[in-house]
Amino acid sequence: MARTEDPRTAPSVRWGIIGTGGIAAAFAGAVREHTRSQLVAVGSRHRDRATRFATAHGIPTTHTSYRALVEDPQVDVVYVATPHSEHREHALLAIRAGKHVLVEKAFTRNAAEAREVLDAAREAGVFVMEAMWTRFLPHVAALHQVIEAGEIGEVVHVQADHGQWFAYDPQHRLYDPALAGGALLDLGVYPVSFAHMMLGKPDAITAVGALTDTGVDGQVSMVLSYGERVQATLATTLWARTPTTAFVSGTEGHVAVRGPFYAPTSFEVRRRDGRVWTFDQPSARGLQYEAAEVARQVAAGATESPLNTWQDTLEVMEVLDEVRRQVGVVYPGEPTGGE
Repeated sequence: MARTEDPRTAPSVRWGIIGTGGIAAAFAGAVREHTRSQLVAVGSRHRDRATRFATAHGIPTTHTSYRALVEDPQVDVVYVATPHSEHREHALLAIRAGKHVLVEKAFTRNAAEAREVLDAAREAGVFVMEAMWTRFLPHVAALHQVIEAGEIGEVVHVQADHGQWFAYDPQHRLYDPALAGGALLDLGVYPVSFAHMMLGKPDAITAVGALTDTGVDGQVSMVLSYGERVQATLATTLWARTPTTAFVSGTEGHVAVRGPFYAPTSFEVRRRDGRVWTFDQPSARGLQYEAAEVARQVAAGATESPLNTWQDTLEVMEVLDEVRRQVGVVYPGEPTGGE
């Protein structure tokens, strides 16, 4: 069975972090505890937040401007952990400073912004990757091997969901259009990316959804079609904590991925011939795997990861764009026709 490389075997890089929210804290903890890399600087527009974050994670340098963070000569790679609405600006800031970049998912608000960031990275010759950590986890590597070995035959259906309950608050980032809120970009990106991992780019997309009072998507259901008989059914919501499971079904059996499917977990293979077996490789945290991938690719002089290519990111963003178009979500400053 496939084994993901130990993140501690990856080369060391020096990280600078933009943003001090929950995901930034989780990433900092994973890097500090499970890799050889260093956390050298953190940037926040609020000095007290930067200081608290730096103290909590043993980071020696704080900056009260993002420009100062990206221009810090100590920093090799910038991790962008700000709201979706800011990803493009902060990624471009780092790229123009000649820094490699890891950008939280969803990569940008839309595919047009994603292309702009990737074009800038191509011109600058720096590494850029979307922080879709699921793609680098041990159970996903094992799942790919199961499918490639033909254990479940031809894959004909993928199912995945990601819902979490959030109390309605117009000021919360997930309910705020100005911050590119909504279920899809924050939660739904996981099932969409999972389906993309398994099946690639869909030929057709059908989506229905319900909007919040602030005009962002509160709940979305999607059917992605691939050719005449392969489909993915995906769902996301801000209004309920769903099972967050995933299933990959084929002509010879299926794989049931335990929730949350997007974090380190186990899965069960059930074949049509009656054979049943389980993959279980517990792992502390999980964000260290994407951090290690960045370090390895940067050390190799690469500009993208073969496990999460620029094309992968663009195709996922294009799916999200089309879903939002069908559901009717447009963020401030976007063309009213969508991307």
